[in-house]
Amino acid sequence: MDRKERKMMRRRLFNAYASSIVSISLVLMLVGLSSLFIVNARRMADYFKENLQVMVLLRENVSDAQAADYCSEVAERPYVRSARVVTREEGEAELKKMLGEDFLDVFSASPVPVSLDVNLWAAYVNPDSLEVVRADFAASPLVEEVECRQSLVETLNRSLGKLSLLLVVVVALLLFISYVLIGNTVRLNVFARRFTVHTMKLVGATRAFIRRPFLGAGVLQGLIAGGIAFGGITLAVSLLRRSFPDLVDVVVGDSLPVVAAIVVAAGIFICVTSTWFVVNRLISLNKDDLYY
Repeated sequence: MDRKERKMMRRRLFNAYASSIVSISLVLMLVGLSSLFIVNARRMADYFKENLQVMVLLRENVSDAQAADYCSEVAERPYVRSARVVTREEGEAELKKMLGEDFLDVFSASPVPVSLDVNLWAAYVNPDSLEVVRADFAASPLVEEVECRQSLVETLNRSLGKLSLLLVVVVALLLFISYVLIGNTVRLNVFARRFTVHTMKLVGATRAFIRRPFLGAGVLQGLIAGGIAFGGITLAVSLLRRSFPDLVDVVVGDSLPVVAAIVVAAGIFICVTSTWFVVNRLISLNKDDLYY
């Protein structure tokens, strides 16, 4: 083999590894992004639950000062995350947006009562706890009505359960697809060197000796692909944070190091296991099988 042919072979091998790393990185990016949702599934569920508001309507004769005092009392209760007073003026402004500017003209007095918007801790946003919370609020002589939106809570709980199950299925399917795709890419790279493996067998090399450089290349390939994939995930998170900072904080949180470990570990595991099986198969081939 002359110098030109060796140079061409090295270029082909480099192109094969480069395309392999790119394909592995893209798949690992999908795995990493899916892992973000899985790792933070409970955090996302708590976020939606804690943003559901319990509306406490106060009686008509309750003044703003009484409402403020009662709001301070409510905020001290262990199941309350936050509470704020909605004055008559704020309530009227909200209704004007929905019903028009002149809807109050038909009333001699404002029909909008003072109310409280209460957010609960996520652990209390379930049907049983909401009944206890409702009864606790309703026991106050200042309270006219308590709206817990229980049907919405039940729908949310069912939807979050289905979403968690769907995410697990999607990630499992994605991992399977990524294993197949990455495995095929690694097989192509290793199979291109089948004649080198056969030559090593002829000179008496053991299976472990033959596998060692291929497995080392697999580890390196997995590390590089995992690093590129995590870099892409970090870039995507940074871009999304500019437009949706609150949502990104909920979905991502402080789990990027965990996702980095998952992505790199997945890349190494898939590359190494694929390489192991392919090299073992090539070692078992006879000379005639190498041409098919």
